[in-house]
Amino acid sequence: MKLKVCGMKYQDNIEHVAALQPDYLGFIFYEKSARHFDTECILDLPKSIKKTGVFVDADIDFVIEKINKHNLQAVQLHGKESSKYCKQLKSESVEIIKVFSIKDEFDFSVLNPYEGIVDYFLFDTKGKLPGGNGYTFDWNVLNNYPSTTPFLLSGGIGLNQIDDIKKFQRSKASKYCYALDVNSKFEIEPGLKNIEDIKKFKNNLISKIMNYNVNEKGYYGEFGGAFIPEMLYPNVEELRQNYLKVMAEPDFKKEFDQLLKDYVGRPSPLYFAKRLSHKYNTKIYLKREDLNHTGAHKINNTIGQILMAKRLGKTRIIAETGAGQHGVATATVCALMGLECIVYMGEIDIARQAPNVARMKMLGAKVVPALSGSRTLKDATNEAIRDWINNPVNTHYIIGSAIGPHPYPDMVTRFQAVISEEIKWQLKEQTGKKNPDYVVACIGGGSNAAGTYYHYLHEENVGIIAVEAAGLGVDSGESAATSVLGKEGIIHGCKTLLMQTADGQITEPYSISAGLDYPGVGPMHAHLCKTGRAEFIAITDDDAMKAGLKLCELEGIIPAIESSHALAIFEQKTFNPDDVVVLSLSGRGDKDLQNYIDYFKI
Repeated sequence: MKLKVCGMKYQDNIEHVAALQPDYLGFIFYEKSARHFDTECILDLPKSIKKTGVFVDADIDFVIEKINKHNLQAVQLHGKESSKYCKQLKSESVEIIKVFSIKDEFDFSVLNPYEGIVDYFLFDTKGKLPGGNGYTFDWNVLNNYPSTTPFLLSGGIGLNQIDDIKKFQRSKASKYCYALDVNSKFEIEPGLKNIEDIKKFKNNLISKIMNYNVNEKGYYGEFGGAFIPEMLYPNVEELRQNYLKVMAEPDFKKEFDQLLKDYVGRPSPLYFAKRLSHKYNTKIYLKREDLNHTGAHKINNTIGQILMAKRLGKTRIIAETGAGQHGVATATVCALMGLECIVYMGEIDIARQAPNVARMKMLGAKVVPALSGSRTLKDATNEAIRDWINNPVNTHYIIGSAIGPHPYPDMVTRFQAVISEEIKWQLKEQTGKKNPDYVVACIGGGSNAAGTYYHYLHEENVGIIAVEAAGLGVDSGESAATSVLGKEGIIHGCKTLLMQTADGQITEPYSISAGLDYPGVGPMHAHLCKTGRAEFIAITDDDAMKAGLKLCELEGIIPAIESSHALAIFEQKTFNPDDVVVLSLSGRGDKDLQNYIDYFKI
């Protein structure tokens, strides 16, 4: 839930409030308001803060003048502005917030003309003058909210409302609540905000409302950290100290974005699966990561990490892979940049993913089999870490999933976040809807899932579904369903949920899908599971294979077996006809053709 502080007036005060990093700052361009902003200019604000102009029945030319003069990113309309008026402002490329006031009841039909035109509604308390009345209306009225347009909640919100806000978050009304708008309850005098009170409010709000991002110590809640041998400490610490700074460099971002566009082929399409939607009586959109160069989402992360490695002066790259897609993506970017590449892969995975092994070798990579343990992804990761310990100075380990010691889970997630970043604007462009009702992804270690969820983690109206591999059944002894079978443990440098015996020995996982054949999940996903933010569903081999074949028959798309697990949920979970479900189709099925042929005896 985002925070908007409205009624800003004094430059020093604006600077101090901006330092607290609210999401929006509101400036009132209405002469009758005691908070009327009449200063010549608004000082430069951090890019993360959206400057919002507040108007009451103003001439549209006056609004446009203020947008241009102050570089406003949002416009809040507090008067009787018509839908036609709002539509005219759309051409100014600003977010439009239309305000409606509530006393004891409200006729929601008045919103209808504005649907699909405004970005947000805002509900405040009805008073003699627009805004800043200091009184709260009955939020239960919003339980009858009929729209899917996100709204801002305003009207007398202060420090004493923290518990009420938490209670509101559990109500039906909160599903589409996008932000809180605060004003008069935090003032020393009109327009002059009490910095300490706002700071206390924001901190208390964060402590009451769950945070799903990594903290400064590398933890998602109780999961994460960096549990590493002393020999690796310099490498991991070098990466931790530099990854955010490097990613923020304009040259890095420019090169990363250019390669995603011209080399990977992004943006990947968001495809409305019409026949699949008809079969399951809901609206299913597929995020087509299978259409990326190399055939999966993995390339997003390897592009980012190879650029990171070069800036850190590394000349040798190692990686682990299960399904082979990360190995192919790593070999691809090493060929692109002219760096040595060694890929560790379980002996069993080498046999069942032969096409990808051939690709890696054609791209110049050395593929080293992992012969210990279950000879799958877990063991390939062990071998890669051993290599890194023996070659700590010149080697960068491109971890392929949202797993490993901090900062890897966060860094991989940030590189993969391009997936949800694109979904947001693509869905709005195609449907006019700001957010889907659900985002769905298969999950092994969890990089495609992390990227699919990233921009929706704190959008509580968006359901998050993580689909695990149940193998031959959760209770069969041949499974990889970590959310059901796992408990807290440490694997590959981080604390997470892990399948293990009573004395802490790792349980060998099993799945027909090489990419989901892992005994744990990334720490972010462990946190999502533990807090209940994500719904975890376990899918068997048989159900996954049938779902993959169904997509072939209905949409002419052959999915990777990993993605087929995600597709299988439509047989297990019923969605409403109007629900918009976005599913990450994380990879294409070329690598799995022999598995499909053998399974269905094609």
